[in-house]
Amino acid sequence: MQKILGGLRKACQAYNLIEDGDKIAVGLSGGKDSLTLLAALKKYQAFCDKKFELVAISIDLSGGKSDYSEIANFCKDLGVEFYLENSNVFEIIFDIRKEKNPCSLCANMRRGLVNSKAKALGCNKLALGHHRDDLIETFLISLFFEGRLSTFKPKSYLSRVDLTVIRPLIFCTEDEIIKVSKDFPVLKNLCPADKHTQRENAKQILSTLEKSYPHCKEKIFNALIHSERYNLFDKIN
Repeated sequence: MQKILGGLRKACQAYNLIEDGDKIAVGLSGGKDSLTLLAALKKYQAFCDKKFELVAISIDLSGGKSDYSEIANFCKDLGVEFYLENSNVFEIIFDIRKEKNPCSLCANMRRGLVNSKAKALGCNKLALGHHRDDLIETFLISLFFEGRLSTFKPKSYLSRVDLTVIRPLIFCTEDEIIKVSKDFPVLKNLCPADKHTQRENAKQILSTLEKSYPHCKEKIFNALIHSERYNLFDKIN
C-alpha cells in the first residue's frame, strides 16, 4: 500500500486534486481499482494537510442481481458511508437496444447515474479508480479505433453538473494495484461484454509491444504526461 499511497500523494500534489473542504464521492464499481482507491484515500485522509470528506457510491447495473453486501461491509470497516443505486442499464443495453458496441453507452449511462448521486449527496468532486495502464490503454483505443490522439485527464471539470472528476491513481500501475487488492472483496463482473472489449484489445496490443520493446509503456506514459514533449501539428494551412 505504501507504493499506492506514494503515487496517490504525488498525483494529488502535482494536479491539486484535493482541496480543503472537499466532499469527495468515490465511484465504487466493486473492482480492484476502485476498492484500492477508496482504501488509499481513507489512509491518505489521516495524514493529508487538506481536510476532506469521503463517501462511496456504487451503481448496480444488473438491476439488483449483484450482491454488494461485502462491498458495504468493506466501506463500513473503513468508516466510509456507502450508497447503492439500482439501475437497469444492462437490460437497456443488451436486451432492449441489443447494442453491438455497448461500452460507450454503458459508460455514459453509468457516469450520469453516479454524477447525479454525487451531486444529490452534496459532493463537489468524484474520484475514479483509473490508473497508469488505463491512461495508456485509453490513448491506444483513441488512436487505433477512433483515429484520435486523446486520453483522459487527471482532473476534469464537468460544467453541466458542476462536478470535478479526479483520478488520484494516475501514477499507479495495474500490477501495484493487483498486489494490494488481493484481500479486497472484489465484485464479480456480470457484464456480458467483459473481456470482449476494445480495452481488452488495447491490453493485448500493449502486451505484444512490451515484449518487443521493453519499457515502452513507461515511455508512452511519460510522453502523455509531459506536454513539453509533444510535437504535433496545431493546424495545416
